[in-house]
Amino acid sequence: MLGKQPIGTAFVTPYVVFLAAIFAYPLGFAVYMSFHDYFFTAPGAVVERPFVGLENYAAVLSDPAVRRSFVNVGIFLLINVPLTVVLSLLLAYALNSAIRWRTFFRVSYYVPYVAASVAVVGVWLFLFNSNGLVNTVLGPLAPDPSWLVNSNLAMPTVAIYVTWKQLGFFILLYLAALQNVSKDLYEAAAMDGAGRVKSFWNVTVPGVRPATTLVVLLATVTGANLFTEPYLLTGGGGPDGASASPVLIMYQRGIEQGNPDIGSAIGVLLVIGVLLLALIERRFVSRED
Repeated sequence: MLGKQPIGTAFVTPYVVFLAAIFAYPLGFAVYMSFHDYFFTAPGAVVERPFVGLENYAAVLSDPAVRRSFVNVGIFLLINVPLTVVLSLLLAYALNSAIRWRTFFRVSYYVPYVAASVAVVGVWLFLFNSNGLVNTVLGPLAPDPSWLVNSNLAMPTVAIYVTWKQLGFFILLYLAALQNVSKDLYEAAAMDGAGRVKSFWNVTVPGVRPATTLVVLLATVTGANLFTEPYLLTGGGGPDGASASPVLIMYQRGIEQGNPDIGSAIGVLLVIGVLLLALIERRFVSRED
């Protein structure tokens, strides 16, 4: 019953229980709520929650705010994912070289990732508000309205912020992957007359392809679950929903407005969309040349 390695099964069991309790059960319950007229009640109250089929999904798909939130997160991913991959790989490649203050730079890039979001958001609000440091430096070139209250710039600004904050984590992934790229390959490329650019493109990039697949998938999943940044930076998805994400709309509909069935339908659609996007990305990023 316990298989050929019962000790291994025993060690794995707590995490399996954790996954079932924290992920599998809530996801299954969300699917159940999305097909019923579900609402919150007092503890112990017994009420009818009739099956409504696809009515909640029809209501979600006909909601302009929900549709716009999916477009917003698509814009976010188009900016965040490529920027994350390119910057984290280039910086990891540089930090893997023998440069002065290498340890200092490694720690500096990682500090924003572990810093409290509220504190870091406060700094960015100071930098990017109408009278902030960025607009002061730009002078007449500063956008009007300003970055976080501009319907065209709010989501790109959030995307750049998230890229900057999470960059340290992805740099660590690439630094670990670079340790497995044989130095003999770089020496062979140098003997063939390849410079640093050709060596990077023909040795480093293929050598860290598995890490790139992981970075793309993680950036996509975390980006699709965007909530804290627009909630704090733009005052809950402003201006006029220009930076609202599906998770933020799900919170507003399900918790603030007391419609958990609608919120669950948004969540189920988001899970399906992220899975499809992740499968497509994995097929293109990890395919063999």
